[in-house]
Amino acid sequence: MFGHSENRNSPEPASAPPEPTAVSVKIVISGGFGVGKTTFIGAISEIEPLSTEAAMTEVSVGVDDPGPRTDKTTTTVAMDFGRITLDRSLVLYVFGTPGQERFEFLWDDLLDGALGGVILVDTERIEDCFPVLDYFEKHDTAFVVAVNRFPESTRFDIDEVREALGVNESVHVVECDARERESVKQVLVALLEQVLIHRLAAAS
Repeated sequence: MFGHSENRNSPEPASAPPEPTAVSVKIVISGGFGVGKTTFIGAISEIEPLSTEAAMTEVSVGVDDPGPRTDKTTTTVAMDFGRITLDRSLVLYVFGTPGQERFEFLWDDLLDGALGGVILVDTERIEDCFPVLDYFEKHDTAFVVAVNRFPESTRFDIDEVREALGVNESVHVVECDARERESVKQVLVALLEQVLIHRLAAAS
């Protein structure tokens, strides 16, 4: 009888703490046509990336110029999409924009609710990223500039790239190889740091 009483008064075993709910974050990869956005997302995504690629036709000749270093025959006409789980508490959903300025009407939807973005740059065609750069600055969206190092491209110092783009000193400008997962990962880490800087500046 006393044994039963002791059992009733003994403390309940502690329950395991609940698993943290993962926070979903949207980021955008943008830049000029043929700069490597689809490749960038494919290198880091843990799922098979969704890509809305369409074949380039004769109608696009003289309009969509992929550049002399590529045999690119398709173009993104809506978006690319991938997913990255950083840990159990943070999941990144990555959206790639079409590079051509005529698809700007899609940029509004893709940037809606985005934490920030990566602007990919090809130093051989640096002017191609100006429309996207202007768009991000106009909408006060945090971003980093990632110089995609194509094998045959001329190399420039980061400070030279920054000056050519007219990017503020507070914005991270980094190098990357869009084909390499670790390189892409470092760009995304730089973006998260940039978002924090951007938000602290806005709050001050």
